Amino acid sequence: MKKLLAALLLFVIITGGGLPVSAKEEVRATWLWNPWMFVEDEAGTLTFLESKNVNKVYLQIDREVPREAYRSFISGASDIGISIYALDGAPDWVGPNGRVYQENMLSWMESYQQNASAAEQFGGVHLDVEPYLYSGWVKNQKKTITAFQDLLQEAKERSASMNLPLEVDLPFWFDEISYSNKYGKGVLAEWVITRVDGVTLMAYRDSSEAIIEIVKEEIAFAEKHGKAVVIGVETMASGEGNHVTFYEEGEAFMQKELSSVKHHYGSSPGFGGFAVHHVGSWKTMKQ
Repeated sequence: MKKLLAALLLFVIITGGGLPVSAKEEVRATWLWNPWMFVEDEAGTLTFLESKNVNKVYLQIDREVPREAYRSFISGASDIGISIYALDGAPDWVGPNGRVYQENMLSWMESYQQNASAAEQFGGVHLDVEPYLYSGWVKNQKKTITAFQDLLQEAKERSASMNLPLEVDLPFWFDEISYSNKYGKGVLAEWVITRVDGVTLMAYRDSSEAIIEIVKEEIAFAEKHGKAVVIGVETMASGEGNHVTFYEEGEAFMQKELSSVKHHYGSSPGFGGFAVHHVGSWKTMKQ
């Protein structure tokens, strides 16, 4: 018994610097917006991700970055148990020319996948569109919502043709947005959760109580439809107020709050894990 307790204590000490780990395999993700980071220091980037117990990275696609660099980084990540998802998207993707932007990204993906070995391939597609930042959201929200749904529908089909899952970032307040169009009627958050393979909820608050409260509807939708939602938190300085980020409080406080959220939702099949936004700010976050 003493040996078992000692082993458990050692495990806690070793894994204490990263996202909460449990026997149940959960997503421990982050966004990597600047791929030049691994071009300049692949080993250092991988070491950081491994030190934080990350098992999934949403990696920005930049067509100016050599494909060889992507192949090397993804292969290195695969060696340490990290899955890499291709990240792209912008608010104007729901605009008149938005499908062209998505088409360009997915065509690049298809070409890349065809010319990469299994260890060098992306594990999925991850979109961060944020349609509410597009001008049409204010001018004609109904039309913009439909355009967003069309975009995801097409992305789902194209991703499936590559045998890749499609994931999407969502704000926590989409459970307050309704739709009524060719896709039927309902709550936009629920529609997205049912249509894609994974959702990361931008639950940007700096207390466990607030996070638990603002994700409850999405967790319930995920449970209802046999899906799981990943809870995203912020670490970079924000002009929206101190309450949206852990930037001021630091790493130790963030981990304590995430542990409380995990304690609350950990037994729910609708809870899929955590994602920390983002590598750049996480690396410089105070302890």
